[in-house]
Amino acid sequence: MAGKNDRRELVVIGAGPGGYAAAFHAADLGIKVTLIDKKENPGGVCLYKGCIPTKALLHLAKLITDAQKAKDFGVEFGKPNIDADKIRTWKDSVVRKLTGGLGQLCKKRNVEYIQATAKFTDGNTIEVKREKNSTERITFEHAILATGASPASIPNIPFEPGGVMDSTAALELESIPQSMLVIGGGYIGLELGSIYACLGTKVSVVEMTPGLMPGTDAELVKVLAKRLEKLFESIMLNTKVASISQEKDGFKAAFDGENIEKKEGFYEKVLVAVGRKPNSKDIGLENTNVGINDKGYVQTDKSCRTAEPSIYAAGDVAGPPQLAHKATHQAMVAAKVIAGNDAVFEPKVIPFVEYTDPEIAECGPSEKQAKDSGRNVKVARFPWAASGRAATLGENDGLTKLIIDVETERVLGAGIVGAGAGELISEAALAIEMSAVASDIALTIHPHPTLSETLMEAAEVFLGQSLHIYKPKERRA
Repeated sequence: MAGKNDRRELVVIGAGPGGYAAAFHAADLGIKVTLIDKKENPGGVCLYKGCIPTKALLHLAKLITDAQKAKDFGVEFGKPNIDADKIRTWKDSVVRKLTGGLGQLCKKRNVEYIQATAKFTDGNTIEVKREKNSTERITFEHAILATGASPASIPNIPFEPGGVMDSTAALELESIPQSMLVIGGGYIGLELGSIYACLGTKVSVVEMTPGLMPGTDAELVKVLAKRLEKLFESIMLNTKVASISQEKDGFKAAFDGENIEKKEGFYEKVLVAVGRKPNSKDIGLENTNVGINDKGYVQTDKSCRTAEPSIYAAGDVAGPPQLAHKATHQAMVAAKVIAGNDAVFEPKVIPFVEYTDPEIAECGPSEKQAKDSGRNVKVARFPWAASGRAATLGENDGLTKLIIDVETERVLGAGIVGAGAGELISEAALAIEMSAVASDIALTIHPHPTLSETLMEAAEVFLGQSLHIYKPKERRA
């Protein structure tokens, strides 16, 4: 039954990293905010069924891997005893703590939080449906759309409860299967595949392109691929899954491709991880002037405005890259603009981290992208085999590389593969945002022994001054 028609100053739809950031920042700027999401507390996919639970489980997987690696150092542990129920309880407790904290921050900022779904009926009105199907119409002066994205599916391979899983179902960790097929060799598939492999599952990955992590620097991926070849049962490249059929105790997969190793395989579970699609359907955007491109992304300008003057959009629904930190910063721009401030979302770089083991992190153009653009660049590499700290960690196969403009010596991009790459990449991102040159990094004293030194030494490689990389110099005549 429809309720009364209320008017709000700002309505934010979706309470993920984009939505709650927009709501909190707008409230701090003096705007009265209503935040709407179907979950009990803010957090969105990132906190409930994405970034946070995945990273919690990846930390657990890393503990197992490190314990196994310790054998090479002279310390041997017994076979781990895996308690799936206890792992799931711990993972869920992390999620509850963080989402509960956001709920408290909502209250402290006097942000009205409505647990419901919302649908636009026109450019200034939404219909809000609560759990018990009670509905009400809310008119608004401004709205920020932050509905995020959801797992993409394959037409001939539908998701099935308890069988063919998406990333959300995989994170529930209902059981540890004997075998699993991961369809998709991107970061989601490899992260989740690594978790299950470390917990004892025989994991096979199938990827339709010639390499893992499509779009990521191939030199960095090569280091990861060598480790995954040991961790996974098999990695099938240039291969497609032609069909999946359910058998008594699992699924039979038929493969298609040139020079494929095998034509079929049997797996207890199947995980489909072929990307994510924007949540722009079934929310009434057709009743507004909001523009959507052919991939389903809401179109915005640099100030996050849509073609409907009252509606803004931020995060995954507003286009790639689909990253929580991008959503947060984009949403804060929208909040500033609505508050009457001049703001644009125009970062020089957006760091990207793949939380595999080892981690891969990048920001700015890759080596290939920089060279393809016709720019005169030099790539400075510092192999972790020359790093004292990496040696103490048993991480000698890591690599730090900087893409530097030859004429200006400005740092344009960076790529790192190795332990803690996700933490290290922020220094490179700051350098690029501040238009730093190679000598700025080289002359900054880094503590020793640390992995952060690899950034300093990569800059020194460019300048021909690296202490731990010997390069013969030309003799003077």
